[in-house]
Amino acid sequence: MYKFCFGIVLCFIVFNCKEATKSVKEVDFYDSQLFKDVQLTAIFKDSKTFVDLVPKKTISILEAKYLVEKEEEGFDLKAFVEENFEDRSMQALEFETDTTKTMYEHISLMWDKLTRGPDSSIANSSRIALPKKYVVPGGRFQEIYYWDSYFTLEGLLADGRDDLAKDMVDNFAFLIDTVGFIPNGTRNYYRTRSQPPFFSLMVDAISRKNEKILKSYLYQLDKEYNFWMDGIYDTDTIGPKNHVVRLGVDKVLNRYWDKGYTPRPEAYKEDLHLASVFESDSLQRILFNNLRSAAASGWDFSSRWYTEKGSFSTTKTADILPVDLNCLLYFMECTISTIYSEDGFTNLGLQFKARAENRKKAISNYFWNEETGFYHDYNFVENENTTELTLAGIFPLYFNVASEEQAKQVKEVIMDKFLKEGGLVTTLEHSGQQWDAPNGWAPLQWIAVKGLLNYGYTNEAKEIMQRWLALNEKVYKNTGKMMEKYNVEDLTLLSGGGEYETQDGFGWTNGVALGFKKILEELSEDNK
Repeated sequence: MYKFCFGIVLCFIVFNCKEATKSVKEVDFYDSQLFKDVQLTAIFKDSKTFVDLVPKKTISILEAKYLVEKEEEGFDLKAFVEENFEDRSMQALEFETDTTKTMYEHISLMWDKLTRGPDSSIANSSRIALPKKYVVPGGRFQEIYYWDSYFTLEGLLADGRDDLAKDMVDNFAFLIDTVGFIPNGTRNYYRTRSQPPFFSLMVDAISRKNEKILKSYLYQLDKEYNFWMDGIYDTDTIGPKNHVVRLGVDKVLNRYWDKGYTPRPEAYKEDLHLASVFESDSLQRILFNNLRSAAASGWDFSSRWYTEKGSFSTTKTADILPVDLNCLLYFMECTISTIYSEDGFTNLGLQFKARAENRKKAISNYFWNEETGFYHDYNFVENENTTELTLAGIFPLYFNVASEEQAKQVKEVIMDKFLKEGGLVTTLEHSGQQWDAPNGWAPLQWIAVKGLLNYGYTNEAKEIMQRWLALNEKVYKNTGKMMEKYNVEDLTLLSGGGEYETQDGFGWTNGVALGFKKILEELSEDNK
């Protein structure tokens, strides 16, 4: 009798365990009650902190545990998180500045402090492990970010750290091989989007000393290109499909796009708060997608994506064809064409050359604005250019897409409207967003300077470099740090705006500073 009863009990337990296991497998951390309650309670300073913690057990087990314990009297959510999660992130940057060192000497010493990897996999972690060494931006950002890394890499090359630069490229090739594309950053909550596609420029940069390196990354270049062009052959209908927007029979351009329609896990509370202006679930979902798509652009956030002046909730990134993205894809097409042609695949080389030429024509047709003498983004829903002037309009000069006359007009706008005491301001709008005035960012200084040099505007390029570096040096002297971004309008103030405090470290600022120093030295030598 006892054996019979025990058998029934055992069967009951096994059945329930199987059912629990079945339900456990279906638990999505970012859709769990535990995740939502922690983010909305805001027990941490920002939403990113929690998603970077490592659960001590599987999320399904912790979710079940949480749903039981939260009903108990005196339950403490913060204590629950502290008990069941741990900070296994790589050690945040800690250093004491040697004031006897120049800013440039300091940057050279910083590379090793910002270097991480190779990674070992950590169970339940949001981190995507990488096989080789890499340089993180710094501050709270202890994983690599896609477009940041190109400008960091240029600094590594300028500083003679070629091996580390190649390791960076190999890690991105690994991501393309394993994930299918390069995510925004190496966290699993970034798997719904990429960032500005600078991989072809990275490969081009490390091949300067050895052109044979270029074709060794053809497979990954081709695979990334297919990611950005996915959907191009699905339909002949005019309009968007994933990152692709068909404007006519032979007219195809691209947009920044994220496949998610929920709040970003790393900014959950902030996204929900902004979307609360809409009562409709469908309008909230559309806003979530546009916020995610803005994050894919790297310009998160900016009035560049607004459809109503001064209104953050009118962000419509997915409706906009960005001039910078299409210039980057033009270069990718040119690079792939070159490799195929040199490797004996003439027909494929010609196909990609034709795609590049078609895109070059489209960049002039859709982004050039005769009235302003500048390149603007294009809203394909409204069938018109966006009105705002932004530094994205300098990208056609960087990639030699502009005519001599167009370049001259762009130069005049840059020097008249964008140049401030500390360098170039990102936009002319003071919206409170970090990718607007009064902030200047290192990567856009680099794009502008190199673009102007391409068309022979050496004095203008030097002026921008000198003002930017003077500001970098001033802040370094006062703080001992390199910053993520700078206030270029009022040199007595640090930068501001955005979802988080200004970070120090800082990868792409370091890279551009060393790159500018090298360019100025080369220009000085040429004048002797």
